[in-house]
Amino acid sequence: MTDTTTGQAGEKDPCDLRDLVVGVLDDAKAQDIESFDLRDRNTFADFMIVASGTSSRQNKAMADRLTMKIKEQGLPAPLGVEGQQDGEWVLVDLTDVVVHLMLPQTRAFYNLEKLWDETTRSRPARLS
Repeated sequence: MTDTTTGQAGEKDPCDLRDLVVGVLDDAKAQDIESFDLRDRNTFADFMIVASGTSSRQNKAMADRLTMKIKEQGLPAPLGVEGQQDGEWVLVDLTDVVVHLMLPQTRAFYNLEKLWDETTRSRPARLS
């Protein structure tokens, strides 16, 4: 994780990275995008983003689009992208931001949102 005030050379502020991810997912028509601020809660990431796609194909495409946009911005490549084979749940690890792209039924079953209380949750407004 980087210091949110200074960051390291070449790295994006975690809040900026979160906003970039939300923007890419919004452009890709992700549903129910939720962002969780984890900075005071753990050491594995600053933010977690959970979003739903309408199909496994859309989840895979969103992960691809996100990875491509990260590279275009000159940011470090994701540490890993898991679950693209079936697309039911795709995880994109951007170090400071962890992204979960899930089918609605998978999201409802695992209910990752319940792990974090309301103080960490924010539902970003749809970007215009």
